[in-house]
Amino acid sequence: MDKFDRLSVFISLVLRHQPDAAGITLDEHGWADVEELIHGINCTGREINMTILEEIVRTDNKQRYSFNEDKRLIRANQGHSVLVDVELKEQAPPEFLYHGTADRFLKSIMAEGLRPMSRLYVHLAEDIETAVKVGRRHGRPVVLKVSSARMNREGIPFYLSENGVWLTKKVDAEYLEEMNG
Repeated sequence: MDKFDRLSVFISLVLRHQPDAAGITLDEHGWADVEELIHGINCTGREINMTILEEIVRTDNKQRYSFNEDKRLIRANQGHSVLVDVELKEQAPPEFLYHGTADRFLKSIMAEGLRPMSRLYVHLAEDIETAVKVGRRHGRPVVLKVSSARMNREGIPFYLSENGVWLTKKVDAEYLEEMNG
């Protein structure tokens, strides 16, 4: 893991879970003051400046972060465990979405459905490949097919984050199907 990757992981921790790790606060929409963030990160012994921060935001392969228009504010696009409203717009999802997990969680999920656990939302992907990558991070991957359009027709809202991750509060087991192979 290179220096930028380590900084990105720390920024993710600060903007999604522990703003106090850099001595900052987030507003009600998850925005942090960029100057305060840079100062707070530097106070932890890490080295960062605006050029480095812009590079991390621009090159992050998961597109985790967004600046506001004048780049004075920054926030994580989704994945928060702290209560913030990232102003997601409700959208109708495609017919099916996918969730990657580890096989050791399958029995519990098929009984109880998908829950956000420590996050505010369940994260879903539009494609199987992304779901496999997510599942692989947790062990032997299993992909679950989610009947998202049916859920939405039955009144369950979906949101699409800035970086293309679909979000919903929970997915009951009746909407899940294990993918074969």
